Amino acid sequence: MLQVSTNSTQTWNVEYRPDNVTTVNDEPFNWDIVVLGSGRFHILHEGRSVVAEVMQADYSTKTFQLKLNGQLVDLQVKDRFDLLLDKLGMNAATANKVNELKAPMPGLIVAVRVEPGQVVQKGDPLLVLEAMKMENILKAPSDGVIDAIKVGLRANVTKGQVLIKFS
Repeated sequence: MLQVSTNSTQTWNVEYRPDNVTTVNDEPFNWDIVVLGSGRFHILHEGRSVVAEVMQADYSTKTFQLKLNGQLVDLQVKDRFDLLLDKLGMNAATANKVNELKAPMPGLIVAVRVEPGQVVQKGDPLLVLEAMKMENILKAPSDGVIDAIKVGLRANVTKGQVLIKFS
């Protein structure tokens, strides 16, 4: 089963079974579809004709933009695994939030490039950790605000030690 939502907050539960039966919100959905070309389709449903074109498709986030008879529609799709994670309170928004930067290995802090209260984006350099005579730039794992820097310049750190706290 898939749950499909639009930018206008409409949601449909769609199920496509191996016996070629499609249901939408537990009601049979009879349709004919013809591929017109790469990403273009002609759909016939209840006597209505729709030309659909896939404008954008991001399979990692399961977001799609379609053009239906010339009108753009944004869709968000959740499969049964996404729905289960939502039910358990472990959706992607909470799973991707990182509140701490920890030392990946023991070493010496040779540069601190941020300060408390600073807004950072994922990938921004935060600290430089020297380990085994190499400098390693530790970057922000997600967007956020620096709450506290738990180490100072020239501090020796151990693997797993919390270096920076985020919010």
